Amino acid sequence: MSTLLFPPRGRGAELLDSPDADPGLARRSLRDVALANRLFGGIRAVLGELDPLWERLPRHATLLDVGTGIGDIPARARQAAARHGVALETVGLEATASLVEANRGINTWLVCGDARRLPFADHSVDVVTCSQVLHHFFDADARLVVAEMHRVARTRVIISDLHRSRIAAAGIWLASFALDFHPTSRHDGVVSVMRGFHLAELRQLVRDALGVDAAVRYRPGYRITASWAPGAEAR
Repeated sequence: MSTLLFPPRGRGAELLDSPDADPGLARRSLRDVALANRLFGGIRAVLGELDPLWERLPRHATLLDVGTGIGDIPARARQAAARHGVALETVGLEATASLVEANRGINTWLVCGDARRLPFADHSVDVVTCSQVLHHFFDADARLVVAEMHRVARTRVIISDLHRSRIAAAGIWLASFALDFHPTSRHDGVVSVMRGFHLAELRQLVRDALGVDAAVRYRPGYRITASWAPGAEAR
């Protein structure tokens, strides 16, 4: 029964991962992703990990969001930070130059770069996050993304991704019709879920990359988070 409901991690191709994906379609699909984040727990998962940090962060703090999309999650993080008296400057990193140009002004800064080679100095950002990004990577590439986030962060690293389940895949497929998602978003949403993680897998990935035991949690909406402090050397 567990294999039926929670199959092995898939390696299917997402249409928008193609290097020749249409930029306009990518922007449309990212709006669908932002809507799913708002309705199905993507934003809440990251804010839930950020909530305990606000009192520990400096009053002027920085957050890097790797694979920021249209910047919906950093925008909500800035609002939450302000309620706790923290002026949060956000940096969004995207791999595609067209998305960087289209989404300027959403984050404090927007940078084009590779999650496996972050263009930032060691321990230069207070918090580093990525949401629904890590499932795009496998094996050595996934470990590189984790290691780079760890290298750049001063206070906390937060990974939020999808909890792999056939139920979740069926749910996003059905919901996509009611929410008028583009067919590409529907396809990629299902593939994304099936490339997601279970607790033990995400915990082991961080351990393999860093030798660190992350705090890994299931979150509502078939989400999963891993977070950890980057270590004494960062302080």
